[in-house]
Amino acid sequence: MQKFEMSEPDNYYGYRSFKKGAFEFSRDEYFVRIRWPKGTHVMQADAFLRALQRDVAWNFFYGTVNFDTVFGTMNHYGTVDMFAGRYNDAYRKAGVDYQETYDGGELMALFKAMLHDWTNRGYDPFAAPGETGQAYGRKNGDNEAAITRQRIMAQRMVGCPGDTPVRTDANGYPVNRQFADVPQDQPVIEAEPGFEGEVCAFNLFAYLSRSDVTWNPSVCSVVKESLYCPTSEEFVLPVEHGNDRVEWFLQMSDEITWVVKDKITGAPRATVVMKAGDIAAMPADIRHTGYSAKRSMLLVWENNASTIPELIQLGKAPVTPVKF
Repeated sequence: MQKFEMSEPDNYYGYRSFKKGAFEFSRDEYFVRIRWPKGTHVMQADAFLRALQRDVAWNFFYGTVNFDTVFGTMNHYGTVDMFAGRYNDAYRKAGVDYQETYDGGELMALFKAMLHDWTNRGYDPFAAPGETGQAYGRKNGDNEAAITRQRIMAQRMVGCPGDTPVRTDANGYPVNRQFADVPQDQPVIEAEPGFEGEVCAFNLFAYLSRSDVTWNPSVCSVVKESLYCPTSEEFVLPVEHGNDRVEWFLQMSDEITWVVKDKITGAPRATVVMKAGDIAAMPADIRHTGYSAKRSMLLVWENNASTIPELIQLGKAPVTPVKF
């Protein structure tokens, strides 16, 4: 049974409107409008769709996914909060913040329906602006192939027997236009007899040079709860991510500027410029968004242990990996 309301297509714009609980969503040629009992909010359609695409692809990810400074979701791994102004100091002080909590599967169904209806033919919310069409205009077809990409989740490591394959021209992953100078040679493996299926390796730079999406960390290697999630980045991270655990970044190429804010209030905390070879830890009490003028490679390291958010909330685990 569908757990949200969906209108018929608008006679002029052609888009459907949606309602879940007390939240209402609609869009026109340029903007998405969000309404709740205490207020309204407007976002550009492309900014909303790029954020919505990540929230869907990441299954609400770790912690908070702020679409902007007002609207977003908080993942409780089973249930999910949808909020407006909850993590905006001005909205909270004015008493106009609002949130509702839903079953994660029910909210995901709503988000997928909005993403399907509001994404037009030729527009890819996963792509950099120079690689896709416009999100604007009246309803014009769809782009189901783009919005239903599956996030890569290796079980052991990319390239291992029976696991996620290495990207090639043959399986639909050409080298990206900004990574044409990245060598594509693969490592030579000389395993001892009997261990041929146990030893594997792949060229991570070549793998990332063939990424067809931006700002979408994929699990490429797994050691117990340790996840290596590399990604290619261009333009702007379309969300402000408020993690519920420490998150490590290794800048593998080029440069990203990170704007860091307080997770609860949104107050500025820092600006971090990372160049190739730099390593930084994003604490568990901040939110961050990134800016990459040229497509760059970033390795994100995540500790997937489910106990960490509660330990941090109870004060039994730190919000930073080290104190100086």
